[in-house]
Amino acid sequence: MSTRFPDSRPLIPNPPSAKRIPHQLECHGHVRIDEYYWLKNRDNPEVLAYLRAENEYAAALRSHTRDLEQKLFEEIKGRIQQTDLSVPFKLGDYWYYTRYEEGKEYALYCRKKDSLTSPEEIMLDGNVLARGHDYFSLGNWKISSGQDILAFAIDTQGRRIYSIGFKSLTTGEMVGEFIPSVTGNMEWGNDNRTLLYARQDPETLRSFRIFRHALGEDPRRDALVYEETDETFSVYVGKTKSKRYLVLGSHQTITSECWYLNADTPEGEFQLFQGRERGHEYDVDHLGEHFWIRTNDQAKNFRLMKAPLNSTHKHLWQEVISHRSDVFFEGFELFQNYLVVEERMQGLIHLRILPSQGGTEHELDFGEPAYMAALGDNCEADSPYLRFGYTSMTTPMTIYDYHMETREKILLKQEKVLGGFQITHYQTERLLAPALDGNSIPISLVYRKGFVRNGTHPLLLYGYGSYGASMDASFSSPRLSLLDRGFVYALAHIRGGEELGRQWYEDGKLLQKKNTFTDFIACAEFLAQQGYTAPQKLFAMGGSAGGLLMGAIMNMRPDLFHGVVAQVPFVDVVTTMLDPNIPLTTGEYDEWGDPNQRHFYDYMLSYSPYDNLEPQSYPHLLVTSGLHDSQVQFWEPTKWVAKLRALKTDNQRLLLRTNMEAGHSGASGRFKRYEETAMIYAFLLDLAGSIDN
Repeated sequence: MSTRFPDSRPLIPNPPSAKRIPHQLECHGHVRIDEYYWLKNRDNPEVLAYLRAENEYAAALRSHTRDLEQKLFEEIKGRIQQTDLSVPFKLGDYWYYTRYEEGKEYALYCRKKDSLTSPEEIMLDGNVLARGHDYFSLGNWKISSGQDILAFAIDTQGRRIYSIGFKSLTTGEMVGEFIPSVTGNMEWGNDNRTLLYARQDPETLRSFRIFRHALGEDPRRDALVYEETDETFSVYVGKTKSKRYLVLGSHQTITSECWYLNADTPEGEFQLFQGRERGHEYDVDHLGEHFWIRTNDQAKNFRLMKAPLNSTHKHLWQEVISHRSDVFFEGFELFQNYLVVEERMQGLIHLRILPSQGGTEHELDFGEPAYMAALGDNCEADSPYLRFGYTSMTTPMTIYDYHMETREKILLKQEKVLGGFQITHYQTERLLAPALDGNSIPISLVYRKGFVRNGTHPLLLYGYGSYGASMDASFSSPRLSLLDRGFVYALAHIRGGEELGRQWYEDGKLLQKKNTFTDFIACAEFLAQQGYTAPQKLFAMGGSAGGLLMGAIMNMRPDLFHGVVAQVPFVDVVTTMLDPNIPLTTGEYDEWGDPNQRHFYDYMLSYSPYDNLEPQSYPHLLVTSGLHDSQVQFWEPTKWVAKLRALKTDNQRLLLRTNMEAGHSGASGRFKRYEETAMIYAFLLDLAGSIDN
């Protein structure tokens, strides 16, 4: 396949590392030499100059696709219903919703009292709050129990460090106090005056303290409610469905602990619900005369228990839904007359309705081979309606109210896709690829009808495979720009996710992590063997921990993929996990392992993408990064690209694009975020030979 390049290539950026003494990293008597360690310094002018040089190089190398990028951006933007309204949900006396106005980047947060025909109250206008900021995110908002005070958290840098502000919904004026440097997690007490909130460690960004703030008081004197001293745990605060209890939770990868307090007396002392035991994960809700507990105690795939209000130790818990080896119990929703259970079977979500007073249980039927279903905003326990969302690779997100007694399903809204989109033009499939060890790896895929399995179509294979995060088959209107140009899009449900239950996750973490990579490779090989694509037309993409996946598969099978997109990739695994002073490290020892232990160090070193680069030919590669990323520090992709430039023996494209104003999630704004999407799609289409379409 011929690959198009600009007529004259710009000079490749050359980090001046030769002027510096290579950094020696020693652990367990093993020494690694890192010539690009100096790139960690965000405040170093040379580092910033190098990032700008990489951006300029990437822009120059993309100059011949600039028109295509703009065309794709306008195409993607043109599918969006610009004047739009979310489905309102009921909370107390009000209906709450967000809406967008024509041409504006950010949402307006609104409500109406009693009825949807009542006058609108605009609580916040994100476009006003975003003025003067290159980046803006409203991460969370909470209404006080009296529904007259709004607490909201905003981030204007992209590092997920928020500030809490308050607004009187009676007067429309901002309340004086302002709480800086917090996580954005918060919850009101029932006294209409007290807000509990979480604060992070300023270096590691670990959420480790819960404070209590009283309106009208100086936030600098807020009382410390709880401090988590175990550096592997993080804390949060929430409220039960009944709104009767505040719940303070502390959790890490495989262990959790909860405390509770009557929300009517938020100045009181929290009581321990059940002490932490390593390997025991549980979460708590309340309604009626019981606490309800989702727990993995003697239940790898979790089960549902209930406990009396006067004593919550687990020896008094009573089983409501038992453990099943073939069903993963994901969650539940409490109503006065119903219990709704969210379960995952054979990789797909099922919603089961159980009447509280006995009677016949039933399940919702979704009728497609691959889809995503999710519980929606169900704030009122006395409602007979279940709010849920449904989407598939061919079906835009659709919101329903389901009457649990009459079994009537009411369509509230389906995401409107402009530009002539028709569901009937697309086809979705569910496949099983054989893994090396005999397991079967599910693959969800979608293409435009008319596709023929003859190996001539370009295919983009996406994967993640970490943290037990399940990648469900959902709709994407931007993706249509690839499908309409002949691409197949496939999603590999590899180990490390939780699609097939907790064991699926455990078989893709710690000392089994390489299963994630070999599963992805097996899916790619299977798709080529079955004629969905061919290696010279096969592309891979993943972000964050999925970027680790991209780096690993490039090292293991560089011949299998024509091009790779790695978004904010976690690629310097060993160095990062040896540094307890940066975000996420200590809380993830049970995900990746603690390299201070030799067996974990050796295993990580055997797959860490940065450490396993070698002189060989690699696929075309596009890497994205964010200067203010708090989850994958910018220097990981930066170092990786610099080292790859020095080692690779090919003439394939290698582009690094760093967003100098954003963090892990990229650009903010409803439309601006799609500029990066358009850049990625143009990169793929160009390599696939589809630039003129």
